[in-house]
Amino acid sequence: MISDDNDDVVILPIGDVLDLHHFKPREIPDLLEDYIEACIEQGIFSVRIIHGKGQGFLKERVAGSLKKNRHVVSFKDAPPDAGGWGATLAELKRIL
Repeated sequence: MISDDNDDVVILPIGDVLDLHHFKPREIPDLLEDYIEACIEQGIFSVRIIHGKGQGFLKERVAGSLKKNRHVVSFKDAPPDAGGWGATLAELKRIL
C-alpha cells in the first residue's frame, strides 16, 4: 500500500513502466514488491522502472529490491532511448 503526503492511499494503474519520482525512498521496497506481483497477475513480464539519474541512491535502492525479489529473472540499465542509466529494465518470471 502506498500513501501520499496526506497518508491517503494512492491507487496506481498497472503497466510496464513505473516512475518512482513521486515516491519516498522508504516506500520503494514495498512498492516494487506490490508492483511486480501486480504485473505478473496482469501478464506483464518485462518492466521499466524509472528512478532518475541523480545521485544514484534510488537506483541502488531499486537494484537491492530487485535482487531480493523471487519473481525477478534479471535486470539491467535501460537502453539510451528508454532512459539509459536513469531507468532499469527487469524481466519477471512467467508463471503458468
